[in-house]
Amino acid sequence: MMKQMALAAAGLAVSALALGAPAMADDLAAVKEAGELRIASSGAYPPFSLVNDQNEVVGFDVSIGKAIAERMGVEPVVTTTAWDGIIAGLLANKYDTIIGSMSITPEREKAVDFVGPYYHAGRAIFVTEDSDVETLEDLQDATIGVTLGETHEKWAREQSDMGWDLRTYKGLPELLLELENGRIEAMVIDSIPGRVAITKEGRPIRELELPDLEGGSVEVGIAIRKDNPELKAAMQEALDAIMEDGTYEDIAMEWVGADIR
Repeated sequence: MMKQMALAAAGLAVSALALGAPAMADDLAAVKEAGELRIASSGAYPPFSLVNDQNEVVGFDVSIGKAIAERMGVEPVVTTTAWDGIIAGLLANKYDTIIGSMSITPEREKAVDFVGPYYHAGRAIFVTEDSDVETLEDLQDATIGVTLGETHEKWAREQSDMGWDLRTYKGLPELLLELENGRIEAMVIDSIPGRVAITKEGRPIRELELPDLEGGSVEVGIAIRKDNPELKAAMQEALDAIMEDGTYEDIAMEWVGADIR
């Protein structure tokens, strides 16, 4: 009898697979039930995410995330985590989304889905104002700084013919200090935060003029776990709304000084 029951159960399982088992609930349902959207960023990428003197996580990405959550009718809950493990944290359900200036790449699209893009950025190389470096070739055998886990790190490692001594850091603040103190000769980062740091903080750093630099213009998106079409649609609708009603431009002007969409 037990054997017959086991065979019947197995048959039901096979039938369920053949018909297509019910899909897992979309993450939007969990977000709505919890009444909050859990948002992750590095907290070390000014002006997009940083920790202020009141120990609050603020910045362009944070404000965009809060505006999206508001349009969705839920509360934003912002957390920070190291960039090199941020996708792993999303896949482990530690948060619902990454709004952290993540470039959309084919490799990342294998692991996550993207809402957006919500702005465009590009790769840039910065040196000190008194540096003799003017071209990429001038950086042959140089000590280069990058943020661990960024696409710029991957690109820099692929430049094997340059003979670079590559050093990795947690975020932009460390890179800026290392460059100013002469421990690295150049840093490879996104152009926008580099330009903002130079302008707002008056740092003795300049951007190399490299019009043919690979990765000079990329799309930046909002990451969510795969197979969540309802959450993706709801977040895209919210993003579109803040882009249309002036909220996005206000946030961009406050933190970046330009509309970067």
